[in-house]
This record gives sequence, C-alpha cells and structure tokens, in this order.
Amino acid sequence: MDDRFHGIIPAMATPFSKSHEVDYGALRALIDWYVECGVHGLSICGSQGEFFALDRDEHILVMERTVDAVGGRIPVYAGTGAVSTRAAISLTQAAQTIGVDMAMAITPSFISPKADELAQHFEAIARSTTLPILLYNNPPRTHLNITPALFAQCAAIENIVGIKDSSGDITQVIEYVRLTQGRKLAFAGRDTIILAILLHGGHGAISPAANVFPRLLVKLYDEFRGGRLDRARFISDQLAPLRLAWDLGSFPVVIKEAMALVGRDAGPARLPIQPLHPDARAELSSVIERLREADAALSQTLTR
Repeated sequence: MDDRFHGIIPAMATPFSKSHEVDYGALRALIDWYVECGVHGLSICGSQGEFFALDRDEHILVMERTVDAVGGRIPVYAGTGAVSTRAAISLTQAAQTIGVDMAMAITPSFISPKADELAQHFEAIARSTTLPILLYNNPPRTHLNITPALFAQCAAIENIVGIKDSSGDITQVIEYVRLTQGRKLAFAGRDTIILAILLHGGHGAISPAANVFPRLLVKLYDEFRGGRLDRARFISDQLAPLRLAWDLGSFPVVIKEAMALVGRDAGPARLPIQPLHPDARAELSSVIERLREADAALSQTLTR
C-alpha cells in the first residue's frame, strides 16, 4: 500500500461566489491554507464538495485546478462516483488523465442496486483505470450500504484499495478492517469516530470538520500516532459538538457557514439549499467560538 495515503484529509467544500459560480481563486487560497496546516491529503468533489450540484465541465475543472494548485505537495483524492456506471467510468478516466492520486467511488443514489449489481458497478470502474479506487459508503445520503461482505468481495480487485465510511457504524468499519486483514485502507467519514477507527487499524479520516479546524484534526492524528491516547481522546471530545452542529441546517450549508465564521469563506451552498436561520447561525457561532478557544489552548499545551 502506498504510504502517502493516510492521515487527515479535508473533505473540501467547493467554494462558490455569491452568484453561485465556482470561485477558483478561493479554491486555490483554501488549498494553500490546508497544506500550510499540515493536512495529509485533500478530497475534492465529494459530498461536502457538492459534487451532485456540479455539472461535468465544472467537476473536471475543479479537479484540474486542484491538481495544479496542490502541485504534488499532498495526494489529491477526487470523487468520481455517479448514478450510472458509464458516467462514473467517464469521470474516473478524466481524473486519471488530469493526474489525481486517488478516485473515490460513492454508491449510486436514487436507484437501489442489489449487492451483486453494486459489485459489478465498482469492478467496472476499477477495471477502467489504473488509479487506486477508494469506495465511498454514505448510506445516510445514498440509502445504500456497502456491507463488510461486499467490501471484502470488491477488495479482491487490486486497485480497489480501501473504503471511506460515513455510516457512523464503528462495528461495520471494524469488520472492513478484519475481513481484509488490514491490507486495505479504512478512512472515517464521520468526525466523531475518527479516533475509534484509528484504534481499530484504520488509516485516518476524510473529514468534514477539517474544513474548519484542520490543525486541530492534524493534532488529533499526531497525538494518536505518538501514542498519546489521552490527548487524542481529549481533542476528539472537543470536536464532537461541531459534528453535532451539522444538524442545524440543511446539508451541506452548515460546513460552509462554519468556515465563514473562522475566516475561510467558501461562499453559499448551491440552491435549493438556503443559508442558516439567524438563530441557528448564532448557535453555530457559539460552538465555533468554544472550539477556537480550545484550539488555542491546545496549541499551547500539547506538543506534536
């Protein structure tokens, strides 16, 4: 397994202007900030990146601009999933041409393929490219679940190298790791279980919260890797209210409003998603302020 693929990877929000156009200047600025904060990779065109709201030309241009801005400093993970196998293959092949490091294939939405159909879907994507493929399980959004048995079946394909799991089901993730004997990557997609996944042999997180507090997430990972589990657990506990705050508004607007509150504005979510109600924004602001205070205190008391 390529040892570049580990650690804290922001599940990057695609920045939009006030007129809801992709803001490529803001994209580059955010990328430079994430790299400066020490993240281990960057995930684009995923759920937090509103891939479902991007047209194909935008999707490809976001991948191109990101690869250019990153300049090889960290790996780029690009969402290339789609409802149809044909569309997912097309995006994955485009990602390979552009030079991303890893393609992420989310389960289809709207339709409800059976397990054998999902297996054929993922195999077809993997066979179409030489890129490593990370399966992406997000049943709260797609209403499909990649079971441990299905993952183990797909993992027999050499370039299906792992899974990002946003189900929040730690038992399931443990089974992913156990059934593949730790030979495949396992990334948390839900911030509250990052530490648990690491403890059970996972490799890191493709993290929504890392859009807002990337240094704090990197600190959690460093403390874990350094064997300082009490410190890692303390940081995890500090981050929990932010994950719970995602329910203050319609997905994915809360993450963007949180970014604005820490001075890293990524603009609005695309319609039909609306800005937060003022009361919800005030509640989110309170959560962010407490975390900013914790982040500052941790910077003074914890060492890498």
